[in-house]
Amino acid sequence: MEQIDPLHVSEPGLLVVDLTAADKETVQAAIDALGRRWATSGGGRVRRVPGEPGVTARLYADIRRPGSEGAAAPD
Repeated sequence: MEQIDPLHVSEPGLLVVDLTAADKETVQAAIDALGRRWATSGGGRVRRVPGEPGVTARLYADIRRPGSEGAAAPD
């Protein structure tokens, strides 16, 4: 994975989340679930690293803000 940009963790509530799973579908399901809970960058590039198990992806999240389910909730 590439270096974490300090901007992405510059305040409390901001996260960099690295995901690893056996397959792309599982990583995508996790990305979707996190996006329903919190504001996220959405699906990043899912990649397979030669010699490493599974596939990986990175996303950025702001746990101070609701995700798509929270945004769709009535007032």
